Amino acid sequence: MPAGRVERVGGSRWSIPNSQPAQPLSAWMRALAGVCVLVLLAATLEVVLDGALGHAPLIPRSPAVSRWLVGIGERLGYRVFLIALLSFTAAYGGLLALARRLPARWVIALVLALNLIVCAGPILFSTDVFSYIAYARMGLLHGINPYLHGPHTIKSDAIYTYVGPDWLRTATAYGPVYTLLFSYPLVPLGLKGALWAMKLEALLASAATLALTWRCARQRGIDPVPALLAVGANPLYVLYALGGAHNDLVMNAFMMGAVTLTLAGRDAPAAISVVAGALVKTVAAALLPFMLLARRRTATIWGVLGAIALAAVVTIPIFGVRGLDIIAALNRDAKLVSTDSFATEIAHLFGKPGVFPIDHDLLKLALVAIVAHLLWRTWRGYDWVAASGWTLLAIAVTSTWLLAWYTLWSLPLAVVTRDRRLLIATLGVQVLFIAHQTSPLFSVVSK
Repeated sequence: MPAGRVERVGGSRWSIPNSQPAQPLSAWMRALAGVCVLVLLAATLEVVLDGALGHAPLIPRSPAVSRWLVGIGERLGYRVFLIALLSFTAAYGGLLALARRLPARWVIALVLALNLIVCAGPILFSTDVFSYIAYARMGLLHGINPYLHGPHTIKSDAIYTYVGPDWLRTATAYGPVYTLLFSYPLVPLGLKGALWAMKLEALLASAATLALTWRCARQRGIDPVPALLAVGANPLYVLYALGGAHNDLVMNAFMMGAVTLTLAGRDAPAAISVVAGALVKTVAAALLPFMLLARRRTATIWGVLGAIALAAVVTIPIFGVRGLDIIAALNRDAKLVSTDSFATEIAHLFGKPGVFPIDHDLLKLALVAIVAHLLWRTWRGYDWVAASGWTLLAIAVTSTWLLAWYTLWSLPLAVVTRDRRLLIATLGVQVLFIAHQTSPLFSVVSK
């Protein structure tokens, strides 16, 4: 392993590869870093404490799971949140600029604190976690196949009132690995217990993703401190993905596990990990063709076929073939349109009221062209991890249904590749997303 600085963290030695020893922080840099850390913590606490007061435009209706925080803050308002998001983003950018000089223990402590603060608070900005629980309760308590029916079939269930109205008649789009291993086992805990378990799963998946990101960076001779900071202190990662307990974190953990295993030469387990991630959320399957092209080993193929066969044997008797029909879920989601998508914004720039069917077709063609180019480059020797990251970013950008946590799919891959353009592009897309989210704040100010 390349020589580098060594930090002692928690009694163990963490070797941090670097081309040159890290330079110490000057006095002004130390002060700037301290201010940025305080801003990150303050912004996160503001959102969590204000959100704990209950239902608001940004806080979905939810069972009371953070009562001990009530009374400290005020009900979360839109303007306060936008200021907190902008402050968080600015401080995150400041820390990224200093990342190569920050002590490892500082970064680890900061990321841990941000994760724990958000986990202790309410569900933020999304009702998706209630859909996860609803689909599980449909199957175990009501005997209804969640791959054929939506939560509207369990109107008498206590979870029904919390499910987002857009998904009441929508069958689950999540794979059987997530359904059987990460949601069904939580049903006996009751509604509040399942919600807390979902939050804990998100926290553990985040920890796994971050630990694997650190390890991948070390395996590739990249300084893991900036990599950990870029992912674990990212505003969309902390406030949106972890705050909403999204299963994208579980998918990311499987993806980074696959990269780690591949770098260790364990091709079959790596392939199994990718398939498992795809059977949590379909988009993880984007890694498979690049892994196969780069490795060109039969062990990878056997790992993929074995994982799919096992999934079929377990899933089909329980859910039928729809449980493995990832194409149907992709086609359904591809028809959805959100106001935050780049396609919608571009349509508005050209004076169109929205996205039309022809636009969907053009976006699909663009995505196919991008993927084909990346496959060709991977065949010619381009880093398959970077190619996978570019593909995930392209999927998010060309999708007409863009959510904050979709912009995070490529981030863990971007920080463990030497193609810095991928990281810049990923962060650039996130900056545009945040700019769109916070634009009402500036329109109010301008008036």
